[in-house]
Amino acid sequence: MGLRKDIWRVGIVNSPMHTILERGSLEDMPVVWTPPMRRFCFRADPFGLWRDGKLHVFVEDYDYRVRVGSIDVFIYDAAFNLLEQRKALQTPWHLSYPYVFEAEGETWMLPEAHHSGRLTLYRSVRFPDQWEEAAVIPLGEDIAVDATPFFHDGLWWLFYTPAMRPPAPVGELHLAYAPTLLGPWTRHHANPVRLDSASTRPGGTPCVLNGKVVLPVQDCTYTYGGAIRPLTFDELTPERVRTHAGSPIRRPASYAPYTEGMHTLAAVGDVTLIDTKYTDLSARGIGLQAWREVKKLSRKVLSQSQQKG
Repeated sequence: MGLRKDIWRVGIVNSPMHTILERGSLEDMPVVWTPPMRRFCFRADPFGLWRDGKLHVFVEDYDYRVRVGSIDVFIYDAAFNLLEQRKALQTPWHLSYPYVFEAEGETWMLPEAHHSGRLTLYRSVRFPDQWEEAAVIPLGEDIAVDATPFFHDGLWWLFYTPAMRPPAPVGELHLAYAPTLLGPWTRHHANPVRLDSASTRPGGTPCVLNGKVVLPVQDCTYTYGGAIRPLTFDELTPERVRTHAGSPIRRPASYAPYTEGMHTLAAVGDVTLIDTKYTDLSARGIGLQAWREVKKLSRKVLSQSQQKG
């Protein structure tokens, strides 16, 4: 954790995603924000589903003191009044990007969990807060980050960025495809299909506009999650992929101080979920960082002492 900490918040925009993409801006669109957060905590990566007339918004819940994210769900009525909040999914490893969707008569979640070393697809046992592991999606040596599934032209497509250590200097977009959601999955022979830090990391729900697949992607040119751009697939087949990126989607000044980034654009029927950020650099944050470093050093000294003993 650096001295500067990204603080994200989640909003519900009362407008369909295709309108935002066509306008290239969120200006003058009504938005309802999730409730205020605890200090040094944030909510991000919103995805959602309507069920029984209620909007279920799944988010990453993150505390810088713990540094292991989990998945919460906020339940709203049709007028966007908050009814309740629940813990939806928690594991020993970090979770984020809770991509929820309905397919093949089931409700699924494909969260980002690359620290687990695998990509796990969950099936809903009791919506919205009980999930079971349904399958592990094998991608060879790739460990997928922000994996985003989408059914198009008779195939399931998976858009993702591979986790790399050390991080790659330029962003990469990879694809895989399968005849069914449970596979078998084949990585695209042209991977990486796109190299560009401004338009490769998935950041929301794909859609079809004017007959072409459009994927929201993150612009990480100057900062992580600096903006969302629409990435259009002019061709998307197992043989060939051609893409072009649009301009960043503008954020209203009224979002201040949360105007330093946006890295999710997720369609849920006639509404769209977003997250925006500001960067916290405070004396308390610096103190928190110092406290963590002291604890880390203490654990190291204790371990060395035990080894000698």
